[in-house]
Amino acid sequence: MNTPLNIGFVGLGWGAHVAGALASGPDARLFKLAAACDTDAKRLAEFSARHGVNVKTHTDIDRLLADADVPVIGLFSGPAGRAELLRRIIRAGKDVMTTKPFELDPAAARSVLDEARTLGRVIHVNSPPPEPPRYISQILQWQRAHSLGRPVSCRGEMLTSYNEKADGRWLDDPALCPVAPIFRIGIYTINDLLRLFGPVDSVNVMCSRVRTGRPTPDNAQLGLLFANGAVGSVHASFCVDDGQHYANALTLHYERGTIRRNVSPAAYGGAEQRTHLQLVAAKGGAEVVVEDWKSGEATGSYGWQAFHDAITGRRKIEMPVGEIVNATAIIAAMARAGRSGATERVIVP
Repeated sequence: MNTPLNIGFVGLGWGAHVAGALASGPDARLFKLAAACDTDAKRLAEFSARHGVNVKTHTDIDRLLADADVPVIGLFSGPAGRAELLRRIIRAGKDVMTTKPFELDPAAARSVLDEARTLGRVIHVNSPPPEPPRYISQILQWQRAHSLGRPVSCRGEMLTSYNEKADGRWLDDPALCPVAPIFRIGIYTINDLLRLFGPVDSVNVMCSRVRTGRPTPDNAQLGLLFANGAVGSVHASFCVDDGQHYANALTLHYERGTIRRNVSPAAYGGAEQRTHLQLVAAKGGAEVVVEDWKSGEATGSYGWQAFHDAITGRRKIEMPVGEIVNATAIIAAMARAGRSGATERVIVP
């Protein structure tokens, strides 16, 4: 049996959406919404009205951390300085679910993840998830089974359509939200590519403001040079409405074959809720192998069952610390490249 654990949410911007989805979805059997914390009293009042008076509300995170009846925290504040908030939470004896991007500072990311392991506390994030998605396992299986050879190049796309206005939040600040489309949604593709193509040596950036009202860009491309010699790019944009929102399209070229993920159109508005892999590979001579693989897997979903299992000791599940730190190091190099206009080395602490 899964005993529900009381959870308190910190940060009611995106956090309010995640809390609502948790409370109304099948994972409500795992976590009971018990508390919320935000510095904005209006947001707190709206949240309380939506979820009931039994949800305790706080404007001071220390009050929430002192509540022994809330052993689990959902942390959904901005990524800058998140490691220090995580440190306060785990030192208070609580486990944490948080969101991507994990941090801006790779050294801080490594430090807090190492401390969580030492303290026996659980920190999970939605991307990269603690357990590889099934599509990652399938791609790696095809790579081995069909002897595709070394990675050569890749192209990732994460596209949607926003018409945002400046609102004074961290999303408006280039220092807190560098190369915004990559930082906010392209991070999913970066995390996938680290698992598939390995570490990145250097990056470069191109970005623009096509129609956004924010000071930060809404259209960007990140160039990647991998340690194994492969090259790649990630295009993320808030300016494309083709009905394939957040499809996380990916093309992977190897020496003897190509794998594509969600490159073909899906049902309008449903691309993020499905995964379609296509393989084409040289078999030898004139023979070509073509295979398809499909699942209902969604990109970037929160693994509440794995999180619950890890907290309760039902299964030992640890976050991929190296991947989180490497992704944060790529983001840090991307931020430098966005400022300098030059290719920047990825420095992993």
